[in-house]
Amino acid sequence: MQQPLAVCRSATTNGPRPAVRRLLAVGGVVQGVGFRPFVHALATELGLSGQVANDPAGARIEIEGSPEAVAAFCHRLTADAPPLADIVSVSTSELPPTGATGFAIAPSAAGHGRTLVPPDAATCDACLTELADPADRRHRHPFITCTDCGPRFTITTATPYDRATTTMAAFPMCPRCAAQYTDPSDRRFHAQPVACWDCGPRLRLTGAVHQEGGAALAEARRMLAAGGILAVKGIGGYHLVCDATDPAAVGELRRRKARGDKPFAVMAPDPGTAARLGHLGPAERRILMGRSRPIVLLRRRDPSPLAPQICPGSPDIGVMLPYTPVHRLLFGLPGDPPGPAVLVVTSGNVSGEPLVTDDREATVRLEGLADAWLWHDRPIAVACDDSVVRVRADGSPLPVRRSRGYAPARIRLPVVVRPVLAAGGDLKNALCLAEGDSAWLSAHIGDMDGPAAQHAFERAGSHLRTLTGVEPVSVAADRHPGYRSTRWARRDGRPLTLVQHHHAHIASAMAEHGLDEPVIGVAFDGTGYGDDGAAWGGEVLLADYAGYRRLAHLAYVPLPGGDAGVRNPYRMALAHLRAAGIAWSPDLPCTATCSPEELRLLGIQLARGLGCTPTSSVGRLFDAVSSLVGVCHRVGYEAQAAMELEAAAVSAGRVRKGYAFELGAPAPLLAAIVADLRAGTGAPLIAARFHLAVAGAVRAACRTAHRATGVRTVALTGGVFTNALLDDLCATGLAEDRFTVLRHTVVPPGDGGLALGQAVVAAHIADR
Repeated sequence: MQQPLAVCRSATTNGPRPAVRRLLAVGGVVQGVGFRPFVHALATELGLSGQVANDPAGARIEIEGSPEAVAAFCHRLTADAPPLADIVSVSTSELPPTGATGFAIAPSAAGHGRTLVPPDAATCDACLTELADPADRRHRHPFITCTDCGPRFTITTATPYDRATTTMAAFPMCPRCAAQYTDPSDRRFHAQPVACWDCGPRLRLTGAVHQEGGAALAEARRMLAAGGILAVKGIGGYHLVCDATDPAAVGELRRRKARGDKPFAVMAPDPGTAARLGHLGPAERRILMGRSRPIVLLRRRDPSPLAPQICPGSPDIGVMLPYTPVHRLLFGLPGDPPGPAVLVVTSGNVSGEPLVTDDREATVRLEGLADAWLWHDRPIAVACDDSVVRVRADGSPLPVRRSRGYAPARIRLPVVVRPVLAAGGDLKNALCLAEGDSAWLSAHIGDMDGPAAQHAFERAGSHLRTLTGVEPVSVAADRHPGYRSTRWARRDGRPLTLVQHHHAHIASAMAEHGLDEPVIGVAFDGTGYGDDGAAWGGEVLLADYAGYRRLAHLAYVPLPGGDAGVRNPYRMALAHLRAAGIAWSPDLPCTATCSPEELRLLGIQLARGLGCTPTSSVGRLFDAVSSLVGVCHRVGYEAQAAMELEAAAVSAGRVRKGYAFELGAPAPLLAAIVADLRAGTGAPLIAARFHLAVAGAVRAACRTAHRATGVRTVALTGGVFTNALLDDLCATGLAEDRFTVLRHTVVPPGDGGLALGQAVVAAHIADR
C-alpha cells in the first residue's frame, strides 16, 4: 500500500506488543548520497534488525523491531535524511517477523527502474580539512571524496548506483579504503568514488613536460604562475585555465580560443577574494558557496585586479569557487610557493564546439590551445559544463545555464505524462526526459552546430535514459523546420509532436511552478518560428498545456539578412527606424557606423523585402536600441548588445519614468529615443527609460489580456528575461496590478529550459 512520506502506522495496544517487520520501498535520490549508511546507522541506533539494498527503483529496506522503534525509524527516515538525498516516495507493506538480529547492507539488485542519480557536489569541508592535513593519508590527494561530496552524475554509467556501475570500476580499492568502505562508523561507508594515493585514479601532466601525482600539480602551478595555459580535466570535461590577473596570458587564451569579446568566467579561491572581484551580497554568497557551486554573475568592481581582457565591455564578472580537490590544489595549500590568486576557468573547446571529455580527443581538439594537459585516468561518463546563475533583487536565483550541480535533479510535474523525450532547441540545447510526474533535464549541451555537438546530444540522451530507466514512447521538438534538433527528432522514428517555440517557453515556466491552469504568457526572446512563418519573439499568449492563443505581439519589422541582422545590431536599428518612418540621419549613432554604400544597399533591401523575414522579436528590439544610442553596433557573442544596454541602464541609477510604449505601435518609442539623443541625453538614461518602457508595455498588455480572459497569472519567460533588470521591473509592476507572477528559478528562461515545456505539451497533446 502507498502511504504518505514519513508515516508508518501501528495499532495502539495496552502492554507489550510483538515485534513487527516492514518492507519499505523508497524512491527518489537515494543512491550515491550516503543513504544506505544513514539507514544502517539509524536502524542500529534504534535497535532494529533487517537490511537495506539499492534496487532499480531506489532503495529497499526491511526493518524489524518493536512497533514504537519501527514508527520512529519511519519518521526519521525522511526527517533526518542525508543532505544530498531527495526522497520522493515511501511505500510500506507488512512482512512476517523473522526474529533475526543485526542490520546489514545487502548487495544491490540489478535491473532497470526509476533510480534518481544525484548531481555532482562540491568537495565538502571535512574532505578539504583532510586534503590540507599533512598527517592524513589523503593529504593532497586530488580525488578525495566521501558520501557527502564529489562526482556522481558524471561518473555513473548504469543503475543501481554502485562502484561497478561507475567509472571508478577500474580502480579496485586498497585494503585501507576497503576497510573504510565497509565500516558503518566511517564517513566513507559505501562511498562509491572512495580512493587514495594507493588505489585511485592517477593525475598526470603531459605536453611540454611530463609529471605525475603531486609533482604534476606542483609543475602545473609553476606553469600557471609563469603565464602558461593548461587544459585541466575536471569532473564533467576539460577546462582551459590561466592566471586571470596576467593580461598576456588572458589575451593569448582569448586569441587561441577565438573567443571574441565574450567574457571569461574566473575561479576565486575563497569568498573573500570573490568579494574583491564583484559585489557579493548575502544571496550571491549563499549560491556561490552552496553544494552546486555554479558560476555566479556579480557586478564587477572597479578597479579590479583582473586582466582587462577577462570581460571587456561587460559590467558583470562570472565567479565560481573551487568545487574539486584539483582546483583547491591549483591554488595551493599552506606552505606552497605563491601561485595565481585568481584563475580563468573556461570550457575546454574552441568557441562554438561542445565541451571535450575524452582524453585522446583532448590532445587533438585542444592542440594549439593549451601548453600542457593536466589530466587523470578516470573516464567521464557524460559531459557536464559549469552552471551559470544570476541573482535577482529579491535574492531569488535566475538560472542562465543549468548544468553541473543541478543536472539531473528531478523536476516534479503538476501533471502525469507518458514517457517522452524532448529535443529542445538549437541554441543552448538541453534535452528533457519525462514520465509520470517527473522530468529530468540533461546537462547543458550547447549550440547544435557540427557533428561533435550532435554526438554530444545523442550521448546525453542515451545517458539520461540509462540513469532513469525511462524509455520514451514519443519525442517532441521545435516547429522550426531548419533546427538540427528537429531533424534528429524526425529521424528518430517514434511518434513526433512539434511544439511552437513560445508555447514551450510558457509551458516550461508553468511546469516548474507546478501549475496546470491557463496563464497569460509573456514570451520575449531573439527568435522562434511563428505560426505565420515569421520570426516571433515578442509574444503575449493565453496558454495552457493543451494550446495557446496569440493575444498581442510586438509589431513586425523586417529582419534584414537573417544572421547578418543578428550579428550587426545597427542593421536592426535602421530597420526599426525605417518601419517607424524616421529618417536615417547622419547624427544617429547607428547611421554613422554604417558606410554610405551599405546604407544604400540596405535601403534597397528593406524597400524590396529582399532577404528580409518579418520579426516581432523583443530581443532584436533591444539590439536595435543598443545600436541606436551608440552602446553596441556589432556583437561577438549572443545577446551582447542587449547585455551592454542593460548594464548602461543599471549605471543610470534610479529612474522613475520611462517612454510611452505599446507593443503594437513602437514608432512613438523610437521617436522619443531619437528626440532624447538629439537633446544630448546620455545613453545610460535613455537605456533606463527604455527598460521602463518595455516593462510598462508588458503591464499594459497583461491588463488588456486580463480584461479579455479573466486570467490573473502571468508567466515571464524567454531569453530576454535573463535580463534581471527587466525581469524585476516587469514582476514588480505586475504584482502592483495584483497579478500572480511566475518567474524562472529552476530552469533557464531561455532555450536551456525549452525542452521541459516541449515535454509537457507533447505528452498532454498525446493524451487527448
